[in-house]
Order: sequence, then C-alpha cells, then structure tokens
Amino acid sequence: MTPAIDLAKQRGLDYQVHEYTHDSNAPSFGLEAAEKLGVDVTQVFKTLVISTDTGALAVAILPVDKTLNFKKMAKALSANKLLSCKKVQMADPKQVARSTGYVLGGVSPLGQKKRLKTVIDRSAQAQPTIYVSGGRRGLEIELPPAQLAETLAACFDAITDD
Repeated sequence: MTPAIDLAKQRGLDYQVHEYTHDSNAPSFGLEAAEKLGVDVTQVFKTLVISTDTGALAVAILPVDKTLNFKKMAKALSANKLLSCKKVQMADPKQVARSTGYVLGGVSPLGQKKRLKTVIDRSAQAQPTIYVSGGRRGLEIELPPAQLAETLAACFDAITDD
C-alpha cells in the first residue's frame, strides 16, 4: 500500500483505510476528502510541513477547514520543547517531498522518510477518530487522535486561527 498504512499495520493501530476517486480539479484536497467520504470537516485533518527560522522542518496537523496560525505554531514548537524557533513558514514543496517521501496533497503524518517534530491541533482531542492522508491523494486513514500522537511523539496545542 503506502508507508503510512504499513506503519499503522506494524504498530497495531486501530485504523481504517478509506479510498475515494480524487478529482485533480478539486480546489482543496482536504475538503474534497470530507465531501467524498461523507465526513464532517472537523474530523478530517490536513498535514502541513513548515520550515522554522532555524531551517528545521516540522509538521502541523489541523482541520481541513482551518488555517494554520504561524505564530501559534512557532509558540507550540518552542513551548512543548520540540524545536526552538521564533518564526515559521510553509516549507518549500521540493523540501517537503524530499523529507517526507510524499507529494503535496498526499503528505501523510505517518510513514515519512524522516520523522519530523509534530504538533496536532488540540481540536482533534474532541473527536473519537480523525482522518489523515494515507500517503496519496484519494486515500485517508481514520484513527484515534491519541494513537496518532503517540505514534508520532506529537503534542496537542492550539495552532489554528480562531
């Protein structure tokens, strides 16, 4: 399948795989996933790779209908002692592909080539399960947010615009 699904299997996570036919004209991969799977957008999370002012990469996992707040993300990385930084920005797409092994729109937080420091928006904790990319467009993995956090050694924090 994909490295993401292989890792979920290997770790014995409580997960389900969901596939749908991806429309290359869809303006938002995440909103498309929610619509095609018939799931509320608050349960579908996107995986964004960011670059810090120190040059390190990190991952932000947040609901598909929300926007990443760069200041909150930088603060979360520092406050949770994941990375020391003052500013973050979106990472270069080539850097993302090299580091994760995935293409944009199919970046999974699971099974990345190099595990990056990860922050999951705290809204995930209110959901019994969340959906994240399974490693390619049109493939989602549904799993409990606590299992995702434990697998990634991630923390929960507020990282979206209110």
